[in-house]
Amino acid sequence: MENYTYNSPTLQLEALNVAKASVYPVFLLFLFSYLFIVLANVSIAVLIFIDKNLHQPMYLLFCNLPFNDILGNSILLPRLLIDMLRPPSELFISYYECVVQAFTTHMFGTTSHTVLMIMAFDRYVAISNPLRYNTIMTNRMVMKLTVWAWGVALVLVGILLGLTIRLNRCRTMIRNPSCDNASLFKLSCESVLINNVCGLTFTVVLFTGSIGSMVITYTKITVVCLTSNSKSLNSKALKTCSTHLVVFLVMMISALSNITLHRFPLYSDYRILCGILFHILPGSLNPIIYGVQSKEIRHFLFKLFQSKKVLPSL
Repeated sequence: MENYTYNSPTLQLEALNVAKASVYPVFLLFLFSYLFIVLANVSIAVLIFIDKNLHQPMYLLFCNLPFNDILGNSILLPRLLIDMLRPPSELFISYYECVVQAFTTHMFGTTSHTVLMIMAFDRYVAISNPLRYNTIMTNRMVMKLTVWAWGVALVLVGILLGLTIRLNRCRTMIRNPSCDNASLFKLSCESVLINNVCGLTFTVVLFTGSIGSMVITYTKITVVCLTSNSKSLNSKALKTCSTHLVVFLVMMISALSNITLHRFPLYSDYRILCGILFHILPGSLNPIIYGVQSKEIRHFLFKLFQSKKVLPSL
């Protein structure tokens, strides 16, 4: 018979299932991944901030991604790294810390979608209405889009977690190395039908809005390119939109893999791995993809390295 502890302030996390011989290699992999994510994303954000040529709506909107990637990975990886070095019997976390981790994790995932949605709108305006682009995409509009992206995520995740924290808890074991909404409401012995329905609705609304906006935006961009005889316009569309689409696909594949594996309890280890990779892969690849594809960023880095080469000879 299961022992129940009602509304315990302390919860226990499940240990990451890693073979004993692989603990330190996996630890180092996650550590260097986290350091790379922080360094690469901070660098590209600082680069955009200090170079006036990069003070364009596309790059200003993109700055939301580095911030979101650092936030999402910082709430997960440092705690995960510490727990990997602890015995399973000592993996405790306070309930409030668990709620904060779950909230931040879901904010990270939701904002990844909403930021890419507003970036798609920016690309649509740039391609379909280039003459009025600067009139439409003003600093005020960039601010409105940014507030919308984070505001929508805040409302959706707030409702999701709000329905969970209202529940009384009778269990203390989190069946995951980190906290998320599903892990939290499974601690309750009350009916969680509303939570399941809300979680499903949340996922459908987010993915429908995200995929739908991409399909509509890129369909319109394709129509504009096909009806235009401008080679420069088509070349610009290919360069800027391909970057955005690659980032979107990396994020979608990571997210869908995680969601799909949630339906198969036998593959819980793979689900946990996908959940971690959902944080690591986009956070690592986003600055690389934009850094490689962006002519302005490449030009700035080229000038920076050239100036460093000249300095020693002075």
